[in-house]
Amino acid sequence: MLFLARSTTLSKRCRSSLTWNRAVSKLLASITPVTMPNQRPSSDLAAFRDIFGKAKKIVILTGAGVSAESGVPTFRGPGGFWRKWQAQDLASPTAFARNPSLVWEFYHYRRELMANKQPNKAHIAIAECEQRLAKQNRIVSVVTQNIDGLHRRAGSTNIIELHGNLFKTRCTNCGEVAVNNDSPICEALANRGSPDPSAEDARIPKELLPRCKTSSCKGLLRPHVVWFGESLDQNVLLQTEEVLDSCDLCLVVGTSSIVYPAAMYAPMLAGRGIPVAEFNTEETPATNSLGFHFEGPAGSTLPPALAKHENEPED
Repeated sequence: MLFLARSTTLSKRCRSSLTWNRAVSKLLASITPVTMPNQRPSSDLAAFRDIFGKAKKIVILTGAGVSAESGVPTFRGPGGFWRKWQAQDLASPTAFARNPSLVWEFYHYRRELMANKQPNKAHIAIAECEQRLAKQNRIVSVVTQNIDGLHRRAGSTNIIELHGNLFKTRCTNCGEVAVNNDSPICEALANRGSPDPSAEDARIPKELLPRCKTSSCKGLLRPHVVWFGESLDQNVLLQTEEVLDSCDLCLVVGTSSIVYPAAMYAPMLAGRGIPVAEFNTEETPATNSLGFHFEGPAGSTLPPALAKHENEPED
């Protein structure tokens, strides 16, 4: 039987002497995977639409797959290199402490690349669904592992970004988090960040890298993203837990279902009896624990699933 995680239980643990990481570790350790040996998830769109038409609080969990059709690189697997490095070589506190210039080149490249990408049909379908249902006093919340900001650009507003955002910075001195769409983010990074393996490292002096705009601080900025070896923000996790705790329908779009804690959310909800629908180009470790599975690119499968239901009132 799947462990039922309640917000009060986990929050109480976090307020006690247990650290957040230990609380999450205990939660993960207590989960027993759902097994349904004689049952396969349904691909009946009409059945899903019946549930969708009645849902009041919908949560949409998204991963890299929702942005794939926008041409967003994942920097994972074969060919997932920037110059000669993989993402985990650069996306860590250790790498930033050792060579902040190189790390900022990598993120400058990603920021400039993303500035030219556009939300695709899946992002737009989610945003339009949120806006339409809001007029009916129904709530659509997006919980995303992506840092590309495409959900917001598509028009979604109820967004929880588990892993941060490429277009936000955090001061390593005062801790201030700020939206930053500057291009380039600092003059020293202009025309830098080429992914060509033969490109020379810029070796920018630390004082010329992005700095805090607070006049009394001027500390070194870092990307406001969660790096390898870092914990997710406690407040973000609590916000996520709150929307999951109250939802009556969940969609899981383009996630691998292998990155925790996000990987546990859909099976946890299914174990509570909440309808969960997976939209992916392939099956995942979570597929057999969920009620629905729709295979194919999110830009093709999601729009008809989220389109206006016949029971919805006219505008």
